[in-house]
Amino acid sequence: MSGPEVQTRPHAAAGATDGASEQPAHAIEAGPPKRRSLAPLWYVLGAIALIALLVWGIPYIAYLRSHQSTDDARVDASTVAVTSKIAERVQSILVDTDQRVHRGQLLIVLDSATEQASLDQAKANLQLALENQNALAAQGIGGVQEAQGNVQGAAALVPVSVAGVAAAQAQVQVAEAELPGAAQALAKARADLARTQSLVNTGDIARQQLDSARAAYAQAASAYRSAADNVSVALANVNAAQQKVGASQAGIAAAQGGVTTAQGKLAQAREPAQIAGQRAAVAIAQQNFANTKIYSPIDGSVGQKNVEIGQTVNGGMTLLTLIPHGVFITANYKETQVGKMRPGQPVDIHVDAYKGVTFHGRVLALNPASQNTYALVPAQNSTGNFVKVTQRIPVKISIGDADPQRYPMRPGMSVETAVRVN
Repeated sequence: MSGPEVQTRPHAAAGATDGASEQPAHAIEAGPPKRRSLAPLWYVLGAIALIALLVWGIPYIAYLRSHQSTDDARVDASTVAVTSKIAERVQSILVDTDQRVHRGQLLIVLDSATEQASLDQAKANLQLALENQNALAAQGIGGVQEAQGNVQGAAALVPVSVAGVAAAQAQVQVAEAELPGAAQALAKARADLARTQSLVNTGDIARQQLDSARAAYAQAASAYRSAADNVSVALANVNAAQQKVGASQAGIAAAQGGVTTAQGKLAQAREPAQIAGQRAAVAIAQQNFANTKIYSPIDGSVGQKNVEIGQTVNGGMTLLTLIPHGVFITANYKETQVGKMRPGQPVDIHVDAYKGVTFHGRVLALNPASQNTYALVPAQNSTGNFVKVTQRIPVKISIGDADPQRYPMRPGMSVETAVRVN
């Protein structure tokens, strides 16, 4: 239910006291003013939106169509773990966390007293072995010289023995030459004795002549036996002389064998196995002593220090972690995104730490396997409980134009990358 109508027109008497004239009736009864149309404004806004779409939207859509992007990316680096090769106590640490180091710079010094003593002992053992080697070598040289003298002596006996054989053979010839004459003299004496015996028996000659014939026969027989003995002796001398020649030749062979044996001992004395062992011991001791000083293998910065002065470290223990100056991006793209990716393609890089700055790089390599392949417990799709999950492929990207002084890239920083694939 509406209320009573309100009279909007004032009474004439209300404003008559000040002598003002009355307002016209048509002015009092006029309605509210008409609103202006908003259509031109909407036209202008639509045109601006269309221009913005043409200027920014279409290039953005074209960018999305020609690039593959991901925010599953980080700054990465091939960190180097500095380890100790020996078990020893830390004597001094010359660097600290976040400090820049250069390749070959001394980082850590370990206590070297034990290693120095071991090196001195190894050197002393080597010196003693060398002295023994020299003594054995001198002895070996003397043995070789003696054996060579024996060869020369045995060789000198051979001509003497050969000459003895010739002399004995000459004696055989002389004795054999005397034997026929002695045989003829014996035969003549035997015949004379028989004739004298016959004449004595007939009484033609005196018995005294028979005694003389017997004496002559006995003398001839003795002479024959002596000649025969001389032949036997001469033949025995020839045999003995020939044996001496054989013995002299055997002596030469034995003496030459002695030379070979002496030369072998000399060679063994000059380079015995113990010398090689002592040299190896010295080399090992020198290496252990050198390992008491640990140097930086790269140019970089100390990322983490895991050791303190006075601490005893073991071989293989990580003492420092070095971060190299050269870093890269590891972007984990979905397997559906890497179909057209190739090494060398340009990449736009945005680092969360540096808002509004676009860096440019290139694809270095695509990993040969997905991340799931390197998991401790890879998926077993053959069990029958297979659920298809899009895998991610690590892509290695270089950072080409980042100023390391103004925009230092630290491993672990979050990154967004867009690879141009078209």
